Amino acid sequence: MIGLVHKVASVIHHPHSPFAKPDKKILDDIYTTHVHADDSFDDDSLFIIVESILKRATQTVDKIVQGTQVHVEDIEEQTPKANFSVPLCTLKGISCEMQCKPPGEEIAHETTLAILHKLSKYSWEAKASLTLAAFAMEFGEFWLLAELRESNHLARSIAILKRIPVLLKPSQLHKRRQAILELNNLIKATLEVITCIDQFNKLSIYDLKDVPELSETLDHVPVDVYWAIMTVVACATKITLLTSDEDKEFDLSPYSQKIHFVLNKLKTQLTNCRARIEFIENYKKLKRLFRTPTEIMEIFKGLLFTKDNVQPLVDCSTKQTVSIEILRRKNVLFFISSLDITDDDISILKPVHEFTKKDNQYKIVWIPIVEQWTDELRKKFEILKTKMPWYTVQYSGPIAGIKFIKEEWNFKGKPLLVVMNPQGKVEHSNALHMIRVWGVKAFPFTETIEKELSSDSHGGIHSIVVDGIHPSVPSYIRDNKYIFFYGGKDNEWIQQFTKKATALANDPILKEAKIYIELVCVGKGSKGEDDLGILGRFWTGIESLFLTKVHKHVDPIGQEIQKLVSYKNESGWVLLTKGSTLLVTGHGISALKVVEDFEKWREHVKEKGFEFCFKAYYGKVIQAGRPCCRLDIPGSTGKVPESMKCPDCHRSMETFISYKCCHIDGPTAHH
Repeated sequence: MIGLVHKVASVIHHPHSPFAKPDKKILDDIYTTHVHADDSFDDDSLFIIVESILKRATQTVDKIVQGTQVHVEDIEEQTPKANFSVPLCTLKGISCEMQCKPPGEEIAHETTLAILHKLSKYSWEAKASLTLAAFAMEFGEFWLLAELRESNHLARSIAILKRIPVLLKPSQLHKRRQAILELNNLIKATLEVITCIDQFNKLSIYDLKDVPELSETLDHVPVDVYWAIMTVVACATKITLLTSDEDKEFDLSPYSQKIHFVLNKLKTQLTNCRARIEFIENYKKLKRLFRTPTEIMEIFKGLLFTKDNVQPLVDCSTKQTVSIEILRRKNVLFFISSLDITDDDISILKPVHEFTKKDNQYKIVWIPIVEQWTDELRKKFEILKTKMPWYTVQYSGPIAGIKFIKEEWNFKGKPLLVVMNPQGKVEHSNALHMIRVWGVKAFPFTETIEKELSSDSHGGIHSIVVDGIHPSVPSYIRDNKYIFFYGGKDNEWIQQFTKKATALANDPILKEAKIYIELVCVGKGSKGEDDLGILGRFWTGIESLFLTKVHKHVDPIGQEIQKLVSYKNESGWVLLTKGSTLLVTGHGISALKVVEDFEKWREHVKEKGFEFCFKAYYGKVIQAGRPCCRLDIPGSTGKVPESMKCPDCHRSMETFISYKCCHIDGPTAHH
């Protein structure tokens, strides 16, 4: 019962105990001791010597106390710089501060502050190394004499002065065996802590913006150094007590608990930093590879794998693993996405897969981007694999090139299709938009082909309006009829436009002139409800078409598409085509005004044509009251233009940042 009470009491610290102080208070105490970091001191050479002493000395303790046989060859030998000068007086001064101090947490704290004052001009890492070096001189000498005293008269005499025989008497050694081993393990742990701090110091060459974990750790180094020095002070006190005639108790468990907490924290942070740095180094390597691409295989391995952990591919159609060699000398389409992809995202690529697999020169590889895998995400990955007929990769952690994919290819969550030739040169950084618009007609999915298709008079609108919007649209296009495609957020506007446009289409003058006009309301059911599937496909297609043009020279078709995108969230919008040729896009209020005022311009239709008259009158209407033009480009679509000209007045548009959530998932979430 007494032992139990003592154990509980040992973890309850006095309010003024350093163990009860928050880190901020400790920082306040120790920052007053720090004047300036002298970077000229060769801390690395000193630490090489200290590490060698303590590793050998602690092995000697294990051998003497436990009888453990340890081979010295197991310790890696390093050599300090030839011109390194040991600051002996400084070490002796620190040693004097630590020697023969009575036990006590507050005394250890005061001693630590005194040592820090002596070392005020050194870096925090050097303060820890110098304190450990001062301790190592005494500790190393103690156990060297313990080894040599039986065979060397000089060593025996000095050992007597150091009271070594007092500790190593068989009766005393047996009695204090556990205390000696606990001390030995605490010294090993403290050495590891200072080794970790040394490693962090070496990593500080990296930009802290790139390695945020490093910034947090370096900010905390002064506190970690404080605990390392205070633990060394406690170890020095323990040695004094172990060699004394008095039987005083000094419990090192609080120091052990604290230093192991610090050690585990530093090890975790070091692992995280190295993982982050590995991504940074891989990013640099990939940038070099892409500057002078030579082979698709090298690019692929650099994108996916770190070092030598190359994994085979999985053929989703057969569920069999295959060697990545199948990609050699092939054109590869990298389908890059999160696991939040829809069946529509997958179905877009299936015709491409069927089309390209004929000559075996093209391969599609799915690269899922997952920051942190969980069991639930792995299940989702397995389900998605069953829906794909192409290849995918298998791994359990983030891919090596995730930083490159995000920064160079602007991956922000939405799927990308990066097209590479057999030499690893990028032919298109995201061909998915052009495939949504033109399908396999866009083969081989290069930027050159995209430019050719974009310059077509139909501007790509044909495939968007034909694809499942209304069953009669293909025949309307074949007959080269005028078609009003329209929709919007306001059902009342839609009803008004339907009524007025129907009257216009049935006007005798147009019938007489054999001008045939059809109306197609996009994404509305028979009862006026939204058909989210049709709306999703339509706006995804329109936005894809817009994104194929946004970074290029703006042509008339591109301007009309830009206008239409800007009307997406308005009460109403109109898209007028003749067959598959886009004629004009109109803001809902203005377009309704044009059809309402048909009586005012109908007489000119016979002479000048419907298209000319509609455009001319629409131009007058918008000049009289032009609404603000707002263009929403989802940030997840990839690279967003730095500037944009207004499609109506050609002024530079203002830039705003907005955030939106529709509380649903899937392809219609943004429509």
